[in-house]
Amino acid sequence: MEQRIVVMLAAITALVLFIIVMVAVSFYFYHVAIARADKEFLAENPDLAANADVENPFADSKDWWSAQSFENWSLIADDGLKLHAYYLPAKKATNQTVLLAHGYAGRSEQMSSFAQMYYEDLGFNVLLPDARGHGLSEGDYIGFGWPERKDVVKWIQRIVERTGEEAQIVLHGVSMGAATVMMTSGEELPSQVKAIVADCGYTSVADELTYQLKRMYKLPSFPILQSTSCLTKLRAGYSFQEASALKQVKKSKTPILFIHGGGDLFVPTEMVYRLYENGPAEKRLFVVPGAGHGLARQFDPEGYDREVTEFIGTYVREENKRAAMVR
Repeated sequence: MEQRIVVMLAAITALVLFIIVMVAVSFYFYHVAIARADKEFLAENPDLAANADVENPFADSKDWWSAQSFENWSLIADDGLKLHAYYLPAKKATNQTVLLAHGYAGRSEQMSSFAQMYYEDLGFNVLLPDARGHGLSEGDYIGFGWPERKDVVKWIQRIVERTGEEAQIVLHGVSMGAATVMMTSGEELPSQVKAIVADCGYTSVADELTYQLKRMYKLPSFPILQSTSCLTKLRAGYSFQEASALKQVKKSKTPILFIHGGGDLFVPTEMVYRLYENGPAEKRLFVVPGAGHGLARQFDPEGYDREVTEFIGTYVREENKRAAMVR
């Protein structure tokens, strides 16, 4: 009898210790991945290192950014957060606007080279939101694109209000920004959204974090992913399993250009093939051989810009271009 009691107490103690450890581990990974904080681990990650042999052709984009006169926009998200965006009206009035979505732990300024392309070469208005938990936007957590998808829908509404009912809108995102616009694609979008460009986005938050737990920490996903997901649901309102770009592109009615680097080890290249296979009827795939994460345009600037220009040109019609109703 006493032996059975001892065994039972040992089992209960082990269970309690396991729960305590998992709670501690969950809070640790929540702080590392989800909480708004400096992500120092990114700077040391070799999978994000730029190729020293490839010159950055967009080094002057920061100077271009500094020379622009941006408007500061804001809106209140569905959960009450105040979100910020920069808006740059085109030199010549137009109903064509691109919304540029930045990556994880980034900010809108990091999309300056893309903004310069759309503004200078294509004559678009440019909207650059700071995602919740980033830049000048409020929020104490990162949503990996899932809550942000609803924020993007509200920014789309603002663009239509500004440029009129005949607005033609392109969504272009990189990394987490790509996941954001893909997750947005599965929502009921207004007819003004004509095309989406998704550059190096992941299939789902669960897939990406499973991959990173193994690659960065040499750890299995179970039970860490599940426990951290539960904590994220409690604190940030979403779970890793529901935050799926793959499921959203299956529902998308908007044409999507999928772009990825063939040498991407941070968001593995195989993900883009799954996304493309499950994407909408109108889609295109552009993989740049050897390019690391977020470096497809740096590796092949001419090819990248050509693919983007040709793709969006199929759906954004020049003959529909007109002066914006409100400036």
